[in-house]
Order: sequence, then structure tokens, then C-alpha cells
Amino acid sequence: MGVVGGYAILEAPSVLGLFPRGVERLPEALLDAGLADALGARHAGQVIPPPYDPERDSATNMLNPTAIRDYSRTLADATSEVLDSGEIPLVLGGDCTVVLGPMLALRRRGRYGLLHLDGHADFYQPEADPNGEAASMDLALATGRGPDVVADLEGKRPLVRDDDVVQFARRDADTAAEFGSQRIEDTGIRMIDLQEVRRRGVEDAAHEALEQLVRPELDGFWIHLDCDVLDDAVMPAVDYRAPGGLTWDELEHVLRVAIDSRHAVGFDVTIFNPRLDGDGSIARALVDCLGRSLGGRP
Repeated sequence: MGVVGGYAILEAPSVLGLFPRGVERLPEALLDAGLADALGARHAGQVIPPPYDPERDSATNMLNPTAIRDYSRTLADATSEVLDSGEIPLVLGGDCTVVLGPMLALRRRGRYGLLHLDGHADFYQPEADPNGEAASMDLALATGRGPDVVADLEGKRPLVRDDDVVQFARRDADTAAEFGSQRIEDTGIRMIDLQEVRRRGVEDAAHEALEQLVRPELDGFWIHLDCDVLDDAVMPAVDYRAPGGLTWDELEHVLRVAIDSRHAVGFDVTIFNPRLDGDGSIARALVDCLGRSLGGRP
């Protein structure tokens, strides 16, 4: 079940799975835009990542695999401290690999699900990703696919079982196929892509996602929010843009359904790049959305 305390914000400005071109400023931008006040949140500290290495590792064909492993463990420890205090962790990335830390923290505690809100499936294998960026592999790694150093953290592969994952609103199937990504469609992961959201309506789609994540065998679920799940028309401040996506209202609805279930134990926000938001208006809109969606939870 979800915890009942207030929110506690952890800054996790890691770009170990991407590149240092602005996403590392996400926590600062959202805090400056008033996120802590909007949620009545406590600031629980900052988890500093190891140095970034721009060279791909020869053994894994990935960027920074050992640093991602070490950072995930440290972030898991920090997340566990928040959970132990009875609060709801809100982890501000950084790139999508920050989800590995909280999922490791939860894997240490029991069996938890994952609501993966992302415009991309993030299911690449290292040899298929053109840049070796683990931010394009985070869901594959979390479900135990990939080099042991990042896919078998603390010997706890997988951090989350396929049947306990919902990938929501992805829209990159054609691109993923073009680059040779392994197919999420061939797994037990429940995928509700953007086309299905549009066909069924966001309300029905959100409630179906929760049916997968609110089951007696699960101790709760984590919410991963990659901001590129939003429509490019309202969220152009991401590094890998694609047309389409959820509206602000649709994202708010999905988050509200998830939070109202009382089984969400925490969430992370990733990939928003403040350097692409010159006047700060997108950061303010994101904070407004999160405030409306999550503000009544504690």
C-alpha cells in the first residue's frame, strides 16, 4: 500500500545515461518554479552523481555502466531513508536511469509495480542504441535485460517483473523498430501506447493501467514520468523530440488516478531540459500540472 506521509523531494541530477546538456538542471528549475510549495514537500537532499565519461565502455557498449550501478545504489539508499520516514519520495532527475535507484530500493523491500509514463519504450539493448545511452534502456534494465553490471543490481534481477509493469503512451514504435530495438511487444509488459489511449480515451486507459498495478500480490507501485510523454506542442524542452503525446489535462488525469489509488509509493520526474525553456514557462506549467495532480495526496 502507499504511504500516508507528506512528500519529500530528492534531487538526482544524473545524466550518466544521457549527456550533460541541460537535463541535470531539472531539479533546480522545478524547485525555482515552486514545486516544493505546490506540494507542501520537504527537501530531503541531493544525491550527487559520479563524474560523466563520454566514452562508451568496451565491455558493455554503454556509457557509464559502472557509475550508473554505483549511483543507483546510492540513490536507492536515499530513497529508502525517505520511505522509512513514512514519506512519499519525489525524485527529480536527471535522465531516465534515475528510476533504477528507487526500483532497487523497492526491490529490497518486496514486490512492487511500475507505471512507466514515457513517449519511448526505453527498451533498447546496448548494441542497438546508436549512442550507448542507458536512458534509452531503463525499462529493459529494470526488467532484468542487459549487461549484469546494470541489469542485475545487487543480484536482484529483475527489479520489477514484466507482469508488474505498465508502459503508458509510448509513440516511438516505428523508430525503435528502425534501430533494431528489442521488442517490448513480445514480453509480458502491459503496453498501452498513445494510439490505444486515443482510441479508448484517457480515463479508460488509466483505469486499465491501475488494474494491472493494484493487485494483492503487489506491495504498491512506483510512477516514472519522462516528460517527453507530453505532446511536443506543450513540452518541446526535451532532447529527443517526437510529434504527438499527452496533453497537460491527460497527464494530470493519469497521475490523479494513480495517486488516488493509494497504492503509489513514490515517483520520479525526468528528461525536462531547462536550457530549452528560455523563459521558464514550461517549468511553471509542469509544476502547475504536478501541483494539481498530486497536491491533495498526503
